[in-house]
Amino acid sequence: MSVAVEPQEQETVAAQRIFVATQWQLMWWRFRKHKLAMIAAIIIILFYVGVVFADFLAYADPQMSEAQRSLLSPQPIHWFDEGEFRPHVFGLSGKRDPKTFKRVYQPDPELKVPLKLFVEGYEYKFLGVVKTNRHLLGVEGARAEDSIFLLGTDLQGRDLFSRLMIATRLSMVIGLAGVAMSLFLGILLGGLSGLYGGAVDNVIQRLIEIVRSIPTIPLWMALAAAVPTDWPITRVYFVITLILGIIGWTTLARVVRGRFLSLRTEDFVTAAELAGAGQMRIIFRHMVPSFLSHIIAATTLALPAMIIAETSLSFLGLGLRAPAISWGVLLQQAQNIQAVAISPWLLYPALPVIVAVLAFNFLGDGLRDAADPYG
Repeated sequence: MSVAVEPQEQETVAAQRIFVATQWQLMWWRFRKHKLAMIAAIIIILFYVGVVFADFLAYADPQMSEAQRSLLSPQPIHWFDEGEFRPHVFGLSGKRDPKTFKRVYQPDPELKVPLKLFVEGYEYKFLGVVKTNRHLLGVEGARAEDSIFLLGTDLQGRDLFSRLMIATRLSMVIGLAGVAMSLFLGILLGGLSGLYGGAVDNVIQRLIEIVRSIPTIPLWMALAAAVPTDWPITRVYFVITLILGIIGWTTLARVVRGRFLSLRTEDFVTAAELAGAGQMRIIFRHMVPSFLSHIIAATTLALPAMIIAETSLSFLGLGLRAPAISWGVLLQQAQNIQAVAISPWLLYPALPVIVAVLAFNFLGDGLRDAADPYG
């Protein structure tokens, strides 16, 4: 026989649970009430799952080009064939255009190409270590590069869906790398500024003001123009990450400085100093963890700015360049209005940029609200 619990007792139990909860528990309880932020978190997790399995999801070699298949329109997937579940796409038949004498490919309903799961395709290294050629989608006994074009092809005849999968990996990871660098610089310089004060504070604050006073686009252009055109992709990637980190640390540094100014007179900081702890240990071991939730929220809001910065630099030809594949590099072909009017699918790489930026902003808003559980 169950015993009914009075509403007053339920409130008492809930209050006791809050009193003994850790900061992370309070943050999680409030965050999960933010439905939009929860949806955004799921979307971001899916993005980074795609980052890990980018080559597995890409059914075609992203660098394989075929001039005759230039600017093919997207192929829709047909799920049923004569009443039975048989996913397939229509094959393409080429005909010579009598006016331009170019070979034009059109879908042929009589030629049905069945789609298979977990088939062999181009070879790649999973996580850069395990060599394999398995892909989620493909064609049994044939090359997917010759048969499937779910999002169409670009000007060089390369499969846009596969290139978009690879581009997602690079653009999402470069955002993380840039934020990690700006996070380190922001906490270190902001912490030193707030902890020491005086001349150190003045020098760092003047440096922040100088960096923030320079217009962003000309600064990007000047720094990116210094990158030699003959550098390999890995070196350009590192430099672009360095540029984004140098530009993005100032906002977080000011937030950290303000918090340190209020925390440096607290008893636990004085106790750490009396115990002989060094300044770096006081900053990273005692002061930063006290407002780590706010740093996480600020970092989440900084990620979309990093993603947009990389996309903008690459789109303008100042960031990553071909043969690197990023969202900005893919969007370079959409600079021509005539090309976009004839081939609107070239704008598809803009969709993940929009979705990722919105998701990070919603997640950041949710984390920022949850960072103050008593508010």
